[in-house]
Amino acid sequence: MKDLLSDAEHRMQGAVDATVHDFQKFRTGRANPMILEGIMVNYYGVPTPLNQVGAISVPEARQLMVSPYDKSLLGDVEKAILAADLGVSLGNDGNGIRLTFPQMTEDRRKDLVKMVHARAEEGCVAVRNVRRDILHKFHAAEKEKEITEDEMKSYEKKVQEITDRFVDKVHEVQKAKDEEVLEV
Repeated sequence: MKDLLSDAEHRMQGAVDATVHDFQKFRTGRANPMILEGIMVNYYGVPTPLNQVGAISVPEARQLMVSPYDKSLLGDVEKAILAADLGVSLGNDGNGIRLTFPQMTEDRRKDLVKMVHARAEEGCVAVRNVRRDILHKFHAAEKEKEITEDEMKSYEKKVQEITDRFVDKVHEVQKAKDEEVLEV
């Protein structure tokens, strides 16, 4: 039964980590290299992740610099970034591509906050699904007379405490992302 509790903690932490990872992809007023994750560049006929064909740096707060290792790829990198439609302006200086992030409008910030809240709720639902799954296993053990009713109540309480802790973590991360998005 202790293994089930540790499994629940591990799976709930995974749900929180996935939520944090998804939050990094939200475009805020600052340059964040994570926004380029998932962009594929045609590297000699093979789709290759952008971060594998060039270095990504943050020279200024609202600017990213992509420097391909092979300068002949500049055009392909530029096409891939344009195709991703990130809402940034591009500048090709012959050695690399500068992505400049425009100042966000108040309406756009409010829309992003709604998206952050929706993603946070998905994270909370994932944590609660783990709780449901673990409780189902405990109920099955109780039916098989592997644990008593009193032990069942104790495990339910422990699972709820773990769930509450991880839901609170999701909300803490959400609050921090809200502040980042609303920062002017």
